[in-house]
Amino acid sequence: MRKIAILGSTGSIGTQALDVAARHRDRFEVTAIAAHSSAEKVFEQVRAFRPKIAALTIEPKEIPEDIRDCCQWMFGESVLLDVVRACEADDVLVSVVGIAGLAAVMETIKCGKRVLLANKEPLVAGGELVTAAAKAAGLPLLPVDSEHSAIFQCLQGAGGNTPERLILTASGGPFRTWEKKDIYTATKEQALRHPNWSMGQKITIDSASMMNKALEVIEARWLFDMPAEKIDVLIHPQSVIHSMVEFADGAVMAQLGTPDMRLPILYAMSWPERLETGGKRLDFETMKALTFETPDLDRFPGLGLAYEALRAGGAMSAVLNGANEIAVDAFLHDRIRFGQIAQLVEETMHAIPVTAHPTLDQVFESDRLARVKALELLATSRFAV
Repeated sequence: MRKIAILGSTGSIGTQALDVAARHRDRFEVTAIAAHSSAEKVFEQVRAFRPKIAALTIEPKEIPEDIRDCCQWMFGESVLLDVVRACEADDVLVSVVGIAGLAAVMETIKCGKRVLLANKEPLVAGGELVTAAAKAAGLPLLPVDSEHSAIFQCLQGAGGNTPERLILTASGGPFRTWEKKDIYTATKEQALRHPNWSMGQKITIDSASMMNKALEVIEARWLFDMPAEKIDVLIHPQSVIHSMVEFADGAVMAQLGTPDMRLPILYAMSWPERLETGGKRLDFETMKALTFETPDLDRFPGLGLAYEALRAGGAMSAVLNGANEIAVDAFLHDRIRFGQIAQLVEETMHAIPVTAHPTLDQVFESDRLARVKALELLATSRFAV
């Protein structure tokens, strides 16, 4: 029986993690859940799982009487750190949106608990710090992202052989076949219509711009200690092969599965074992074709920014991430066009000086400076819709 805390329990990853935990109640005990403001969903989860701790950043007006005294309630801006410190858990699934996950990951490692990482920002913004802390603590970082989980699973079967190249696959999103001019003026409704995956708004927009793949390249660099020039991205519209690893002899290992996030979530929770997810299995007899394309950086310039950030080094990836969060929010609020997301990120990156080997405080400061600069740029006429 492993005890698990879920930070971001009401989001897409969090709810699916609870789904697989419910399927295997003999293996997992949910001891803590935390969310930002979705109080009603948290109330339902408390009724279903009876955790010892339930938390919300924004305190609701009242707690329903039937669950008021069944667990410890926590509220406030620092609630993620409070939960990590207080919970009885072997594993902490970090699935919160934004850079808030970085501090939670660092605190989880400090507390000697295993991190199940579904939040991109900790490794994107603070990869050097997170990996060094995990190594010093002797704790694994278990990836939940489908692509990084796929690479991790391939490496489990590699017999200790060192990978020569990592190949991250991408669906291509809703604009894979669109012309550049049409992508530039795409609407929210079009960008949120992902062909394969059901995800939150922010990550769905990142998928449409391929900025999510940029973030995943940076994650892979730190998670697998692989230089950027040995990390490639390949568009694979069917989302059957979730990523691949190439070795010195040219052999390539791939992890295949249906596009169901419960598989990588449960693998991280149960590693090194495999448990049944309840999801649909691959049907090879009805599978028509697996196709691949090279991503077009002219149509999807956000992807190229990952390599630029890694070449710059230091806290530049934190700048990229902070600027992207501002840009995506601006697009979702009709302040910029879809094609201006990458433009705003790039201009912000060029305006912020690099901080080499940043401390945690310097990572947060680089993130703050990026957001301030991005907002300043948004106020200029160049970004008027």
